[in-house]
Amino acid sequence: MLRRVWKPAAGAALLVGAPTYYYYCRRSKSSTKETFDLSVRVQGPDGKPTREKRVMPLLPKDQIEARLKEHAETVRTQRPGGIIWNQHTAYLAANAPIEDAHASNIVERDLTDPSAPGDLLFYAVMDGHGGFHTSRLLSHILLPAVALGFSTLINEPSSVVPKGSFLQDLISRLRLKPSAAPPTPFDSNPSYVSSAIQTAFQTVDAEIIDAPLRLLAQELSKKQDSKGLPDLSQHTMALASMLPALSGSCALLALIDTAHRNLYVACTGDSRAVAGVWEESEDGKGSWRVDVLTDDQTGRNPNELKRMQSEHPSDEAETVIVRGRVLGGLEPSRAFGDARYKWSREVQAILNKVFLEGNKVPMRSTPPLLKTPPYVTARPEVTHRKLDFLPDPTNKDGFPKSKSALRFLVLATDGLWDELSSEDVVSLVGGFLAGLRGTISKSSLSKLVPTASGSTVEGKDKRRRDNAGSWAFVDDNISTHLIRNAFGGGDEMKLRQMLSIPAPLSRNYRDDVTCTVVFWEEGKEEAVQAATFSAEEQEEKSVRAKL
Repeated sequence: MLRRVWKPAAGAALLVGAPTYYYYCRRSKSSTKETFDLSVRVQGPDGKPTREKRVMPLLPKDQIEARLKEHAETVRTQRPGGIIWNQHTAYLAANAPIEDAHASNIVERDLTDPSAPGDLLFYAVMDGHGGFHTSRLLSHILLPAVALGFSTLINEPSSVVPKGSFLQDLISRLRLKPSAAPPTPFDSNPSYVSSAIQTAFQTVDAEIIDAPLRLLAQELSKKQDSKGLPDLSQHTMALASMLPALSGSCALLALIDTAHRNLYVACTGDSRAVAGVWEESEDGKGSWRVDVLTDDQTGRNPNELKRMQSEHPSDEAETVIVRGRVLGGLEPSRAFGDARYKWSREVQAILNKVFLEGNKVPMRSTPPLLKTPPYVTARPEVTHRKLDFLPDPTNKDGFPKSKSALRFLVLATDGLWDELSSEDVVSLVGGFLAGLRGTISKSSLSKLVPTASGSTVEGKDKRRRDNAGSWAFVDDNISTHLIRNAFGGGDEMKLRQMLSIPAPLSRNYRDDVTCTVVFWEEGKEEAVQAATFSAEEQEEKSVRAKL
């Protein structure tokens, strides 16, 4: 079984000598600097792609460790009612600068809220492409937009809830007798909340896409007598409005509503969320069930292919998706920004002339197959789960006694899922929370941390995952732990090589990775001892902990 609280187990040399001795030591070190061979794709003399071997410097272990831990963040927040929320976030860049972003916030319900007390917890990761402009903007505005939509659902439900549903609910409320149970709040209805989240996502994207058009309209209204298009390339908002519209970003958001014990996960693009659900067996042991909360939204997803074909004329059925990509170019079929797949040819030509030509940063050419835009939407698919692990007002002890409960949530951009399966991630997090330490063979982890496979809709041609080798349990931050194991794990040399490849070459071998792991503690125990196993014991014992 799993215990209520999981906690991981947690010299300088001085060289003295003559200057000449120091000089020869430095010279000797530089001459024996470690290197490795890397196969690099290049353009051959005939113009065709080929590969050549290059000798690359191998970063020392301490620099690799510093790079892994540089952007790791651990946040532990205790809330009224006994819950302690733990958020472990880390990111590792492949692009320079990184095109990923992330955001999080905890909002306490107002005391005037009928559903108070309780919290709304927001966690999000953004996977940018074609630049960082869209993802960074989303990291500032997406969470407030969703929070505003949730607030509107509480205070002005008629503006969010579909008219038929709203009137039906309102009539049923008016028919209640004085002694009847109070009406169910609108924000406790998963259908209404999902709709509010979808509206918020689409509103944000519309603001991003329409910003350059609004700016142009404002300037044209000031100069009604002028003929032709103005040159706004030097306008203070020229690039600020155009760049977030032209680059793009996927977004993955989790919203936890503690008052109603609900989890919502909204996905636009090919980032992925998985949950670890602990299922206790009759003998007091148990295993992890892998609950995959999102589908990768690309043209390789059959459902996305059907959706896109249904939204365009039949003569485009074979061209909306080509080689698994939108119009043969963009991989995610849902994204913020990516205006080249949303604006008409005429609009693209106008905005390019008005805002970009004078900056000498012309827009990339319009996709040749573009006929009936938009081809890309920011509308997310929203998944709902009931959170049985949260305090239950009907339970005298406050906390449920269910033998099956969600214990942690992992949100990550696709750079992590290129290297690890959903089952890998749940096993690695489950082992971390149970106190595993050291190096463990991949074949042994499934015995130590039993998991039941989840169903994942893969949106990409995945790289071949190697089942040989070992995992490393050496980090204090779970997201850093996952990133380490994505790029080498217990194979120190592989890890050093992967992280030694400099940008922009590194992007050919790995993607930016941003990961957030959320797990909880009951917070009532004064002291809990984490389970720690030696390397030998880990190979022989099954991992168990106490509730």
